[in-house]
Parts: sequence; C-alpha cells; structure tokens
Amino acid sequence: MNVERIDFFNIATRDPERSRAWYAEMLGGEPDPNNSAELTVGQVTLTFWNPEAEGIDFSPDVGGFAVRVPDVEEAKVELEAKGVECVGSGDSGVCNMAVFLDPDGNAVILHRRYAPYE
Repeated sequence: MNVERIDFFNIATRDPERSRAWYAEMLGGEPDPNNSAELTVGQVTLTFWNPEAEGIDFSPDVGGFAVRVPDVEEAKVELEAKGVECVGSGDSGVCNMAVFLDPDGNAVILHRRYAPYE
C-alpha cells in the first residue's frame, strides 16, 4: 500500500456546530470549499461526528492528535490567551508538546520535532 497522506480526521463531539466553531477559532480552520461542515487545518480536513445521534456512546479521544506548529511555547501562549487550559506539556527527547482539550474533552496536541522529517 502506498499511503499518500492523511485526508481527514474525524472528531467525536456532542455538538458538531460548537466543535466546528472552536476548531475554527482556536486552530484557524477554514471551511472546506467542498463541504462547509468540514474545516481545513493545515493540510488535513477535520470532520465532526456526534456518535450519540447514532445511538453510540460518546467517549472523548484523550490520545488526541498533534498539530505541528513553528513554536510550541508561542502557540501555547496564544491558546491560553483565548481561555483554553493547557493540561500538560513537556519535552519528549524528540519533540516539544503542549496538550489542550477541546470542549468535549478531546486532546489536541501542539507539537514540534527538533529535527524536520527527511
């Protein structure tokens, strides 16, 4: 298999409209030109799904997903200034990270590797 890239990431939420607005404001997501219910963040599309609307129990994704930023500390300060609480940060020995939770408790990780991908 030759995977070219990740096309979309599905975010479980109890309120898709609230989540879409949060990710647009906090990560600068733009409505996808082909589907305004989705957001483009960087090179990935975010989709929003309410499992409870389909009779499936909701559970936040505490493992989350990482977004690469130029400077983790600068991005952390920016999110904190918007009222988002950082629930953990640190240096893994390979990268710097800071973890935030969206309104549903899903983890969003600000991330930067020391060395770029080759």
